[in-house]
Amino acid sequence: MSQYFPIVSMMVTLLLLAFLLSSKFASHLRDIPNDRSLHANPVPRIGGIGLWVGVLLGWALGPVELEWWLVLPLLLLFCISLLDDIRGLSVQLRLSAQIVAAALLVIGSGLYAQHGIVIALLTILLTMWMTNLYNFMDGSDGLAGGMTIIGFGIYGIAAMTARNEAFGLLNMAICASATSFLYFNFPRARLFMGDAGSIPLGFMAAAMGLWGWQHGSWEAWFPLLVFSPFIVDASVTLINRTFRGEKVTEAHRDHYYQRAIRMGWSHFRVALIEYALMLGGGISALAASGTGNVFLVFFAWACIYAALMYPLDAAWKRHERSRNV
Repeated sequence: MSQYFPIVSMMVTLLLLAFLLSSKFASHLRDIPNDRSLHANPVPRIGGIGLWVGVLLGWALGPVELEWWLVLPLLLLFCISLLDDIRGLSVQLRLSAQIVAAALLVIGSGLYAQHGIVIALLTILLTMWMTNLYNFMDGSDGLAGGMTIIGFGIYGIAAMTARNEAFGLLNMAICASATSFLYFNFPRARLFMGDAGSIPLGFMAAAMGLWGWQHGSWEAWFPLLVFSPFIVDASVTLINRTFRGEKVTEAHRDHYYQRAIRMGWSHFRVALIEYALMLGGGISALAASGTGNVFLVFFAWACIYAALMYPLDAAWKRHERSRNV
């Protein structure tokens, strides 16, 4: 029965979030709308608490031996992010915690010893970027929760296909807890994930991607394609803001999913489109594993993203012109 611990994660998250929503704690930890928000009313940002308590309890009850370099950085980021949700922390402190977490991952996993300083530094930067972009993309009902289900579900399927069942179940526990979170977050958000949910999830997307590659469950490119909807949107947005001379560290509403909603698309419609992209990327990553077609798959997805972004850019320019008339 111990192999069914993802069900424990799902049930703990479901029950804990239901309890927190009915408690006074939810009213004290709310996301207050501002000029960068896509919602109009205060919403409790307690989802990350239920999600990670469920995941960690499920992991603890399972038969899988956990690595310290996975759990310790996760706990560090969860605690720092929860404090940030409650009282607000400086950017310097949050970035310092992310650097420490990424360094622990790279050193503890043996990546530095195996591949040297250049690969280690590159992985630290990529891990920090993944950690933050997950937070950037957590701004619309159902978006981050649904993408978590699909992304870590694909990780789990790939690991089990590679006969690494224990590792696959760790990913499925995250997928299961995210399913319970999504029940309260979509189609109408009764709660948000908060930084305590999205920051550790971004880290885990990178950490599980690295672990799976090191243990032969997939190639190094696999996580990039699985989470490509998040990576492409956040990266292209950052590049565009840099070219426009805007501060890349400043909060904004310039992501493609945010612009689509600001132009009148519903949260529901945006989420379904993003789910389709994530599912398509994940399935194509599974299909391309072990073949020589990786370049063609990435080229095809580059064309798909370009075909989606170009008309959105044009529509946004028309939208801005109409507002300024």
